[in-house]
Amino acid sequence: MRAVFAVLLFCVSAGAQDNLPVVRGIVLRRDPGVKSGELRVRDSRNAVLRYRFDPHTYIERDNRSVEAADLKPGDPVEIVSEQVPGAPVRIARSIHVLPPVLTRRPPTVSALAAAAAEIAGANLTFAGLIRQVTDSRLVLHLRDGDDQEILLRPDTVCVSNGEVVGTGRLAPNMRVSVRAARNVAGKVEAFQVVWGSILAPQ
Repeated sequence: MRAVFAVLLFCVSAGAQDNLPVVRGIVLRRDPGVKSGELRVRDSRNAVLRYRFDPHTYIERDNRSVEAADLKPGDPVEIVSEQVPGAPVRIARSIHVLPPVLTRRPPTVSALAAAAAEIAGANLTFAGLIRQVTDSRLVLHLRDGDDQEILLRPDTVCVSNGEVVGTGRLAPNMRVSVRAARNVAGKVEAFQVVWGSILAPQ
């Protein structure tokens, strides 16, 4: 099982430190040292966070261990860090480079109208909990205990509590209902994914 590492970005400002256990951010700068040095990251609050890395820091990109030299400005990262007594900044114990974030906008009214006929013609329905999800697919854990891989189309319509939203709102452990059909390659494609209080177990 692939270990999940989160970026602990620690900000030192006016002598005070932020004690958030897990922080995500974007790499701004890395010292040129291959084995040890300092890393600076900008978090979602626009704060610049400083970390030390050393030979004991585990760094992962694309599910494989890499050297600190592989960290580049602009990389989205998750860091787990530790405060060492007497050290001015936290020590990064693990750094996980995240894949680029791709955002999708909710479909426009015209796109919804164009997809309506396809949704109506979808002849497969699935319901269950999302086990895995990416930008192009999800794995649904069905009520009968099986898992079903379902492809997400560029025009897949997502509806949350009656509101049309983007596929970026899909997340693991969400209970959803899917209307789908098989494409020419025999793969199951989602035309509509619905979730909300109406699907919550009674």
